[in-house]
Amino acid sequence: MNFSLSSKAIATTKADCLVVGVPEKGDWPESTTHADEALDGLIKKLQTAGDITGKNGSTGVFPLDGRPWSRLMVVGTGKNDDRTAANFRKAVTAVLGALKDGPSKSVLIAMADTQVKGDQAVTSEEALLNVIGRILEEQLYTFNQFKSDKPASRKLNKVTVAASGGGKALKEAFNLGLATGRGMNFTRDLGNTPPNICHPIWLADQAKQLAKEYDSIKTEVLDEKQMEKMGMNTILAVGKGSTQPPRLIVMEYRGGKTKDKPYVLVGKGITFDTGGISLKPGEGMDEMKYDMGGSAGVFGTMKVLAETKPKINVVAVVAAAENMPDGGASRPGDIVTTLSGQTVEILNTDAEGRLVLCDALTYVKKFDPEVVIDMATLTGACIIALGNQATGLLSNNDELANELLAAGERTGDRAWRLPLWEEYQSQLDSNFADMANIGGRPAGTITAACFLSRFAKEYRWAHLDIAGTAWLSGKAKGATGRPVPLLVDYLMSHAGK
Repeated sequence: MNFSLSSKAIATTKADCLVVGVPEKGDWPESTTHADEALDGLIKKLQTAGDITGKNGSTGVFPLDGRPWSRLMVVGTGKNDDRTAANFRKAVTAVLGALKDGPSKSVLIAMADTQVKGDQAVTSEEALLNVIGRILEEQLYTFNQFKSDKPASRKLNKVTVAASGGGKALKEAFNLGLATGRGMNFTRDLGNTPPNICHPIWLADQAKQLAKEYDSIKTEVLDEKQMEKMGMNTILAVGKGSTQPPRLIVMEYRGGKTKDKPYVLVGKGITFDTGGISLKPGEGMDEMKYDMGGSAGVFGTMKVLAETKPKINVVAVVAAAENMPDGGASRPGDIVTTLSGQTVEILNTDAEGRLVLCDALTYVKKFDPEVVIDMATLTGACIIALGNQATGLLSNNDELANELLAAGERTGDRAWRLPLWEEYQSQLDSNFADMANIGGRPAGTITAACFLSRFAKEYRWAHLDIAGTAWLSGKAKGATGRPVPLLVDYLMSHAGK
C-alpha cells in the first residue's frame, strides 16, 4: 500500500475517489468548499436534497462523470460544536471501512482541516494528520496467514492525504501516525499468532529479528540457565510445567544522549495460560494466547521507535513463559524466592503474570531508569471494573500517572487510574512467606498492582492492566494493538528535539 501526503490543490490531484467531510451543522472546512467548487456545487445539491445528512460516521458514495475523480465519498462529521477528537476518529474509521474493499484503486482524503474541539494537541492539522495516518494502517490490517483460501487482493493500493503545505512538521506528524499504526499491527500479528507457534523462544526470535532489521535496536536474550544463576526463580516457577522454556528478552533503543536515563518498558509475555495446576475453565481458553499482550505492546512500541528514531533512550524487557500443568508444574502452596530476595507463597498458579513481572521489575534496576512502565493482561477483575474501553492504571508517582492518562486522552487509547493505597497491601499477607501471590476477590486489580509495587520501590513506576483492552472477543475477535498509541505518545512527549 502506498501512502503519501500532498499539498497540491485538491482539484488538480487525480484519484479514483475523493473523500471530503461534511458537518451535520456548521461551516464546511475549506477542503470541502474547494471540492464543491470543482464539482459545480454538487455537494451542496446533495446536502439540500437530503442525500447527505452530515451525521457523524455516515458515508455516501456518488459516481462522477468527467471530473478529476471517478467517485466522491462524503463522510458525515457531526455538528461542529460537538465534534471531539473521538468523533473525528470515528469518521475517519468509517471512511476506511467503506473504502478498503471497494472498487477504487486510488483515493484522495481531504479531511485534515476539519474543525475539532479541544486543545492544540488534538485539534491542529498535525494532530489530525497523525490520526489519519494511524487509522490508515490500523483499518487496512488483515491477518490471514493461516487460511488456506486467501481472500482476493484489495483493489485499493494508493492513498493520498491532502495537507495545507509540505512543511516538515506535517510530514513528521503523518509519518508518526503511519508508524504508530504499523507498530499496532505488529502487536496484533504477535497476539493473533497461535500459541503452538508463538512460544517464548519464538518470541525471543522476533526480538532478534528486530535487531537485524533495525540498527538502532540491540537485543539480548537470557535463557533458563542464566536466569537460574541470577535467581529469577519466579519466572522459572511459572515455566516449570511447560516443555517450552522461559526467556527474558531485553531490547535497547538508544536514540538519546549517553547520559540520559532510559525509559523502561516491561511486558508480560505469557504465550499461553492454562492457569497451570489452578486450571482455567475450557470455554474461551483459546483466547489465552493473548496473555502475552503486554509483551506484544512492548514489541510494537519498539518498532515505532526504530522507524521514527526519536531522541530518547528506551529499554524494553519481556518476561516470557508458558503456563502449563504437567507433573513438574508449580503447585498451590509452593514458596519461591524472587530475584529481590523476597519470598512468595503461590496460592494460585493462575496468578502467574505478577510472578514473571516481579523478577523483571527487579532486573530493570540495573538500567538506572528514568521511569518504568509495565503492561500486562493481568486480571479479569480489570475487565469487570472498566470493561473493554479503558486500561487500568496504577502508579507510585502522580506526575507519571497524569502524563500517561493525558497521553491516553490525546490518542483515544484511554486509561483510568485506580488507587494504590497502603490499606490494600494487607490482603497479600501470608502465614508462611513474605507475601502471597493473590489477595482474594475484593479489589483484584489493585492487589495485583500492590504485589508488583513491592518490587518497584526504587524508581518511578506505573502499571497498565490491559486485560480488557489488548484483544476483542466475539465476531470481531482479535488483538487490538493497544496500548501502543498511548506509549508512543508518552515517549514522544519526552523525546529531545
